[in-house]
Amino acid sequence: MSRIGKRPINIPGKVTVAIDGQSVTVKGPKGELSRTLPAEVEISQEGEMVLVKQRDDSRAARQRHGLSRTLISNMVEGVSQGFQRRLEIIGVGYRAQVQGQNLTLSMGYSHPVQIEPPSGIQFAVEGTTNVLVSGIDKEIVGNTAARIRAVRPPEPYKGKGIRYAGEVVKRKAGKAGKK
Repeated sequence: MSRIGKRPINIPGKVTVAIDGQSVTVKGPKGELSRTLPAEVEISQEGEMVLVKQRDDSRAARQRHGLSRTLISNMVEGVSQGFQRRLEIIGVGYRAQVQGQNLTLSMGYSHPVQIEPPSGIQFAVEGTTNVLVSGIDKEIVGNTAARIRAVRPPEPYKGKGIRYAGEVVKRKAGKAGKK
């Protein structure tokens, strides 16, 4: 059995969890999320805790046990606190700004790059080089941050581009000069 899957999920005070067969709906102060989980796991609620158990000892049930528990845990955390990813823009002339709800990136291309947020995602720009992606669904927040980073990933010679906050970019030595 999965060590992660065995752990119960504690439900904070302002969060409610509704289980209908394999469908789980979590409501909290920041919003509502729902997800249908695989048939190989069994979800039950006991008081202020949600438990995830394998239906049998098949390979598929073992694979999905910890995943299902983590997905429910992320839903509970998302509707109570929310998730955010911070991106840093490094490079001369590179900048970001929010226009309406869209994020506009000036990354050295011949045109500014417009990124529209999926539903439930908000962009914020601190200064002109720090972008904050926030929302209640961890998966969508991560995917949106990855889409922004893909506009100009950090290059290994000077380190210019968009990177996650705290990301370490391995640097390469440039060409050796003539002697």
